[in-house]
Amino acid sequence: MADRDLRNPILLSILAAVLTLGLKFGAYFLTGSVGLLSDAAESVVNLLASTTAFFSLLYAARPVDESHTYGHEKIEFFSSGVEGTLICFAAAGIAWYAIRRLLWPEPLEDLGIGLALGVVASAINLAVGRLLLRVGKARHSIVLEADGQHLMTDVWTSAAVLVGIGLVWLTRIDVLDPICALLMSANIVWTGFGLVRRSFDGLMDHALPADEQATARSAIEAQLQTGMTYHALRTRRAGGRRFIDFHLLVPGALSVKQAHEVGTRMEVAIARALSGAEVTVHIEPIEERAAWEDSALLSVEQAAPIAKLQSDPPQATPREDS
Repeated sequence: MADRDLRNPILLSILAAVLTLGLKFGAYFLTGSVGLLSDAAESVVNLLASTTAFFSLLYAARPVDESHTYGHEKIEFFSSGVEGTLICFAAAGIAWYAIRRLLWPEPLEDLGIGLALGVVASAINLAVGRLLLRVGKARHSIVLEADGQHLMTDVWTSAAVLVGIGLVWLTRIDVLDPICALLMSANIVWTGFGLVRRSFDGLMDHALPADEQATARSAIEAQLQTGMTYHALRTRRAGGRRFIDFHLLVPGALSVKQAHEVGTRMEVAIARALSGAEVTVHIEPIEERAAWEDSALLSVEQAAPIAKLQSDPPQATPREDS
């Protein structure tokens, strides 16, 4: 079962989507506003996205098995991508309907009631969206963050719609309603594109942010002993877990037990510095030339001198092949 700290906010998001869906469609039927209809369509997407997020969290919580030895957390990136795509489709539908209303305007009715219902719906989304973002950032869950961003986008776009409806109410210029809907659709596309791009980065094993890589390197270097160095640091994220691995080069005379103890201390140090980090250390003899030529990442590190290896050469050097 998914962690309750992650599952309960998503269930709350589903409930909020159902409530706001009813409120916004009620406001549309009362007023005939295309802006409110577009806002209601966004709530349909919210409901679909929250439901997808819930089932993705259930799947991500499954333990490792022989087919998924790294776990199932990457489903969260897929869920985020689905949500971003749904957002973009919703925005396209909103834009199409708004253009139709621009070409064939229709008078709006009962705007006061429609505004009141829209305000209540926005207040619900604001409260739930802030909760999702807070829990998502604390638990490093892209699913919760994506759903929270979606709801906050809904809040801002709803605010724009309500402003537009208010202006129509005050000025009786009906064309302001579809114009507001078009502006809202552009903002929704921007949010959806951001979620799709973040999902793509995760599925492609994008490296951890530079500051987190620097934190990992500092933890490693704090445990290095004389005659040791490291290279080929690789990082990635899957859901709330970080994966870090690197090559530790130690004097060949060091015993397996001693080298293992150094590696273990580094693993512990990194896990303390970066919560949720799963660390793998590959130990090699520093004197062997093959240990300096065993990773495609070495050329990358040499081109961008970010490791201790480039700035502070080790005391031991690789021997020439005999």
